Amino acid sequence: MRKITRWVRTVARKVRADAGMTTSEYAVGTIAACAFAAVLYKAVTSAAVMTRLQSLLTDALDAKF
Repeated sequence: MRKITRWVRTVARKVRADAGMTTSEYAVGTIAACAFAAVLYKAVTSAAVMTRLQSLLTDALDAKF
């Protein structure tokens, strides 16, 4: 049981020591998030998607209960 406890404490210390990203990782993550947001924005504002969303909303508002 002591071996397991010691192992868990060792792993926990290593995880705490490696927790967090460095500045370069933040930069790459931020650039990737911005690129994904730009692609998503372009996709959502495209004519095909806008037409589909408008028809979906129209159908939802015209639904009979």
